Amino acid sequence: MERLQHLLISLYLLILSINLTTTTAQSPAPAPAPPGPTNVIKILKKAGPFKTFIRLLKSTQLDSNLNSQLGNTNNGLTIFAPSDSAFSALKTGTLRTLTDQEKVELMQFHIVPMFISSSQFDTVSSPLKTHAGSGARFQLNVTASGNSLNISTGLTNTTISDTVYTDTHLAIYQVDKVLLPLDIFTPKPPPPAPAPAPKLKAESESPDDAVSKKDISSAVSFVMHHDTVFFTVGTVVAISFSL
Repeated sequence: MERLQHLLISLYLLILSINLTTTTAQSPAPAPAPPGPTNVIKILKKAGPFKTFIRLLKSTQLDSNLNSQLGNTNNGLTIFAPSDSAFSALKTGTLRTLTDQEKVELMQFHIVPMFISSSQFDTVSSPLKTHAGSGARFQLNVTASGNSLNISTGLTNTTISDTVYTDTHLAIYQVDKVLLPLDIFTPKPPPPAPAPAPKLKAESESPDDAVSKKDISSAVSFVMHHDTVFFTVGTVVAISFSL
């Protein structure tokens, strides 16, 4: 009898174990947590020597704009991040002499509104359009030379020294010099000269008011006959008197 009880208990435990295993196997695995939004500042902080670049992105309020653009565009972004040593190499007082708007423009000049992987620099056309603008005063040329990627702005020549971060929408590359745009660091072209004022037409004279250009003295003459003087204007005798 006792053996039968042990057998029943063992059988019960076996059935319970099988049920638990089956239930566990059939339970769906929890869905993976959605990835958090890309945060440029966090990436740069984790990467290391970009404290000055981070400070300027924050003071110009471009940091929040970058994160917003990454979430609302399919084109992605490419950022050229100067290291702290690159800012230290600038002439003393360079950043202090810039206006707030020029600081915004300087930071925008380091941001390209499209994702460019390292392999795409061979085919991308230069100059690149940046958030600061395009044209002769915003030249940003990137050329591949062997294993090097060279950058030229007309004032700065440097290379991409490292890939800080890359995914399918964001690429951040380290550069060892601050990229200086011509628009900030060279004199602005003079404004165009104002157009000459239009000449006023002289008022036309009516036939009744026209004055002869002929010297009137040539039309006045006098004749002296004996003791009488005759003054004439044209063919009309004006005055006569005796001496």
